[in-house]
Amino acid sequence: MNNTSKYIAIIPARGGSKRLPGKNLMEIAGKPLIAWTIEAAVRSGAFHRIVVSTDNWEIAVLAAQYGAEVPFLRPEELALDSTPSIDVLIHAVRELSGNNEIGWSHLACLQPTSPLRTSENILEAVNLLEEKEADAVISVCKTEHSPLWSNTLPESLSLDHFIPEAVQKTPSQQLPSYYRLNGALYFCRISRMIEERTLFLKNGAYAYVMNRKDSIDIDDQVDFDLAGIYLGQRSQG
Repeated sequence: MNNTSKYIAIIPARGGSKRLPGKNLMEIAGKPLIAWTIEAAVRSGAFHRIVVSTDNWEIAVLAAQYGAEVPFLRPEELALDSTPSIDVLIHAVRELSGNNEIGWSHLACLQPTSPLRTSENILEAVNLLEEKEADAVISVCKTEHSPLWSNTLPESLSLDHFIPEAVQKTPSQQLPSYYRLNGALYFCRISRMIEERTLFLKNGAYAYVMNRKDSIDIDDQVDFDLAGIYLGQRSQG
């Protein structure tokens, strides 16, 4: 931990999951899923505190073993499928600060479902945050396919007017680049996060660009298996 840092890391990790039950405890490339995020945060040396917010005792014990703090258990009403992430983060800040003045400027939300995010990614995001004097830095990656090649489909499945003619006639390499949020890193000024109740601030936010390979966000078994392959390759060399 860095006692002089103005940044804290919150790792939200509830026990339940509809698509992949118990995923935060599932072993991937030789470690529980959540361990990869905790270790990256610890290795970065960027944070004054690294805190796991969970409702699950097993996750709490494991998180402590890998170097995170678990000073409270999240209440059940903040551990539902429908619970907004921002409510979890604000609850964590209030639990950590009590009635005292908050001593940190920014919070980093590090989701354990992004196990390929590294300590180097964290430090590069911190450098961007400080270089830009930003209120927020959020990780993105280039989209796998241009959204210009996408559209909704009617019930008839007709492809009439599916892709505009101008797009059809444009070589793919000449189409503009698009980027998407990848869920790996959210740095946000705490005061504005609480005031606006979002990590995606109206202004003062900058993008930290990650490569697609490290941007896997585990939502189902296919994501889990693919991330495991890449983590295994990384461990070997």
